[in-house]
Amino acid sequence: MTTIDHVTLEVADPAAAAGFYASLGLEERVRVRSGAPATGFSGFTLSLVASQPSTVDALVAAAVEAGATVLKPASKSLWGYGGVVTAPDGTIVTFASSSKKDTGPATRQVDDVVLQLGVDDVAASRQFYADHGFTVAKSFGRKYVEFDTGAVTLTLNRRKSLAKVAGVDPDGSDAHGVVIGGADGAFTDPDGFRWES
Repeated sequence: MTTIDHVTLEVADPAAAAGFYASLGLEERVRVRSGAPATGFSGFTLSLVASQPSTVDALVAAAVEAGATVLKPASKSLWGYGGVVTAPDGTIVTFASSSKKDTGPATRQVDDVVLQLGVDDVAASRQFYADHGFTVAKSFGRKYVEFDTGAVTLTLNRRKSLAKVAGVDPDGSDAHGVVIGGADGAFTDPDGFRWES
C-alpha cells in the first residue's frame, strides 16, 4: 500500500502558514515551505473531517481566529454538516462531519485529513495511481475515487465539481502549490500534482 505521510504547501509566508496549521493541530500532516502560491483555484482542497457539527464549528472558529476567510458558513446538507474557508496562504480548507447531530461536547479534534485533488479525467487518474501501487478504497465511476493512503487520505474529484463544492471559480494556474509526501520515489501525476519521497 502506498501511503501519504504529509502534504507540503508552497506559500509566500511559511512562518505565518505554519502558525495557521499549528492552530488546527496539523503540524505532523501539513508542512509548509517557501514557494510561489497558485493563482486562482489551485486544483486541490484540504478537508478536515470531525465527528460532529459542534466540533466542525469549533474548528471553523479556530481557523477564522487564525486568519482564515469564510467561503461557505458551516451548515447542514444532504451528506452531513460542513463549511469552507480560505487559509491565509490561499489554500481552501473544508471542514466536514457526516453526522448532523452532536453526540457529546465540542472539541477541536480532527479525525481525518483528506487531500482532495481536482483532476480532468478521474478514470485516467485512477488508473495512473493504481499503476503506482495505490489501493482503491471507494470508487464512483468517473466522479470520485478514494484511496487507502494512511495518515492523509487521497481522493480524486472532477476539478469543476471540487471547485463548485468549495464555492470558487474552477479557473487557476497549473502551479498547484502542494507537494505530496510519502510516495516511493518522486513523480508528477497527469494533472501536474507533484510527489516526493
